[in-house]
Amino acid sequence: MDDYARLTAPDTVRLERLLPTDVEDAWTWLTDSDKRGRWLAKGPMELRVGGAVRLDFLHAELTPHREAVPERFKGVENGHQLNGRILECDPPHRLSFTWGDTREVPSEVTFELTPEGAGTRLSITHRRLPADQLVNVSGGWHVHVAVLAAKLAHQTPPLFWATLTDAEAEYRRRYAAGPQ
Repeated sequence: MDDYARLTAPDTVRLERLLPTDVEDAWTWLTDSDKRGRWLAKGPMELRVGGAVRLDFLHAELTPHREAVPERFKGVENGHQLNGRILECDPPHRLSFTWGDTREVPSEVTFELTPEGAGTRLSITHRRLPADQLVNVSGGWHVHVAVLAAKLAHQTPPLFWATLTDAEAEYRRRYAAGPQ
């Protein structure tokens, strides 16, 4: 298995990565605002079914690198916010919530944490994605989880925008054939 997500249904992507930490620590990196803000987005999260989720993205704070922001992301380079609702919360193994509230039927993301050897298998399944968002969402998860894995391994995370751009190109190629 490589580090790339798979298209498992026409509207669903799944990414799996082995993290160098135990399940309980990985859970805190998903649910604690400060830790989550170091790889994805800060913001409050009410850890109960129906609880509110707010993700405040600030990509420039995720890596020490300073790089040019791709033209299509101008306007969000200084941050943007996403809101959702907790659908399932089973600490420290499973967390699911709606991803955004701007669509009538928002997409849903599920994180699963499973012990594996000395580490934890992180599985992210993102469902109900519009076809025109599959590549961008897959690329986003790809780079965000790469930042998380690097930080857990006490390494310098990769360039954010360059990694995203490269990952999206690879996802375009991989998804051309449809679900795997």
